[in-house]
Amino acid sequence: MTHTAIRPPQADGSTQDVRGKGLGGNSVGLLGSAVIGVSTVAPVYCLTSTLGSTAGEVGLQMPAVFLAGFLPMLLVAFAYRELNRAVPDCGTSFTWTVKAFGPHVGWMCGWGLVIATVIVLSNLAGVATSYFWLLAGEVTGSESVAALDGNKAAHIATCLLLIAAATAISYRGMTTTKGVQYALVGLQLLVLAVFVAMAVNKASGPDAVLPGGVDFSWSWLNPFEVDSFAAFTAGLSLSIFMYWGWDTCLTTNEETIGSDRTPGRAALVAMVVLVGSYLLTGVAAQMAVGTGTEGLGLANPETSDNVFAALAGPVMGDTLGILLFVAVLASAAASLQTTFIPVARTVLAMSTYEALPPSYARVHERFRTPGRATVAAGVATGVFYTVMTLVSEHVLIDTIYALGLMICFYYALTAFACAWYFRAELTRSPRDTLFKGVFPVLGGILLTAVFGKTLYDMWDPAYGSGSAVLGVGSVFVIGVGLLLLGVVLMVAMRRRSPAFFRSEVLTTGTPALVVED
Repeated sequence: MTHTAIRPPQADGSTQDVRGKGLGGNSVGLLGSAVIGVSTVAPVYCLTSTLGSTAGEVGLQMPAVFLAGFLPMLLVAFAYRELNRAVPDCGTSFTWTVKAFGPHVGWMCGWGLVIATVIVLSNLAGVATSYFWLLAGEVTGSESVAALDGNKAAHIATCLLLIAAATAISYRGMTTTKGVQYALVGLQLLVLAVFVAMAVNKASGPDAVLPGGVDFSWSWLNPFEVDSFAAFTAGLSLSIFMYWGWDTCLTTNEETIGSDRTPGRAALVAMVVLVGSYLLTGVAAQMAVGTGTEGLGLANPETSDNVFAALAGPVMGDTLGILLFVAVLASAAASLQTTFIPVARTVLAMSTYEALPPSYARVHERFRTPGRATVAAGVATGVFYTVMTLVSEHVLIDTIYALGLMICFYYALTAFACAWYFRAELTRSPRDTLFKGVFPVLGGILLTAVFGKTLYDMWDPAYGSGSAVLGVGSVFVIGVGLLLLGVVLMVAMRRRSPAFFRSEVLTTGTPALVVED
């Protein structure tokens, strides 16, 4: 007989079918968790790779687009915070969407996070490799050393070594990860502060000699002054990518001091640090060199994919300019290391709940980390990057463009899962209405809109590298193809692990009312 019963929460507020994973608890506090979140986003790397592209889309309204991209991320962060309080599980989006919408939607949400992370890891490894050889060339003054980045064999070998090193650090646990990140994130923020100060000085001080500089205007913060809606959505998609990764704070919840509250607070701290860094750097860069398409202008197509490489010397001088190269390398390397955290812990959770093979649920006895899942993520990243590089650099570029689709996919699902999971509580208080309902739903709608617009734009072969498959843009083929691959793998796992897909392992229901037999 089926009846509805009240299922009391555990002491930490979680529901009773959430399983412990054996991870090292109480390893990270509020500051450490926030630092890991900032590190995963890699602010210096994001700025050097997207400042130019964003300026090319929206011109001087770039700071406004940074703010607009921050809004859906902030709204989704509230959803993560509320879900984490009720179900502090390292599976985060996977676990929560299973609880809200069932095993099939949850499995696909977890897949979206995993495949997005593998794409990012491969890109970060490539960027770190390029800056390693670029910095080596600057330090030695040898063009032949810098040119090694263009040697495919040397580039791939260096990239694989960096991936192996990052995997090893993540394998050794959160304490090792935290110690490395304090230094790398501190270096990034310090160099950004120096760059901002010197850029403003170049623009407004006695040394204002750089061409293209523009006087500051508050209109730069007005998104309604963007020339067209198409330009705005293109810039917004880039902006959303710049904030991706803050949710790593939540995937370490089972290893954090105060697992039900600290990760959510750390995510919000990380978001504030990021939006502040982006706004200050964007404004300072525009004041110094403007958003023109020639010379040092941010939208110059010849330098827009690596702005800091072009601005380091003119803004900071030859000596201090090397620090900017070091900061980009540190940013990419730090993010490469911390980005293993969400994918390994999501795979660990999916395996623990029998949604993936049980071998990935093993936790290292000494380091208390998901060792096998971490190594598997490292191997997958190395293989993916090597194959894509050898096949075609255009394909590798298009996978990066397809990344935004994955990000919007699993973030939006998590936001909607919050409102649905807490639906019985939404009228309990104004706070519950806003933070568990209105804010998450609004964030989910905004991200769904970006998902739909990106999907539409991807159909055009001109999107991304400009390549096509049977007349359809290769970015669309890659993005949709990766999601369909997840469907195929899910069907295979359903045959292997029917209990999970019958909701017998991780149940679906609200935190209060649960349907029981």
